Amino acid sequence: MSDVKQALAMLHMAEKDLNALLGMEDNPLFAEEIFGFHAQQAAEKSLKAWLCVRGLAYPPTHDLSRLLTLLENSGADVAAYWPLDQYTLFAVQARYELGVMEHENPLNRRAVIEEIRALFRHVAAQMDSINSEP
Repeated sequence: MSDVKQALAMLHMAEKDLNALLGMEDNPLFAEEIFGFHAQQAAEKSLKAWLCVRGLAYPPTHDLSRLLTLLENSGADVAAYWPLDQYTLFAVQARYELGVMEHENPLNRRAVIEEIRALFRHVAAQMDSINSEP
């Protein structure tokens, strides 16, 4: 049985991180680590909402591959969302370790937003299908 209330709460929090990304898209004042952190957070909270929709408990983790694996093992089609795992780095390491991002290519912020938005919309659609069941 899905936990719709918890899924809605997580999706609402994911939306706040997605909105933060939109505000940072063209603003060079926000470092890559800060933008990446909100991308990771939006993905993490969306994946946790998806787990709730499927009636699964989520672990206290920031590891997106762990959340994707849980979904995949439950039968969810997560193939399109595996590239989001690259943002796990921003959960902790890139924010606390000096120099982690210095040699990396800058994020394509528009593309990141679109990736996160696609996941968010997918999970929202899952919520809609649960809410429309008789």
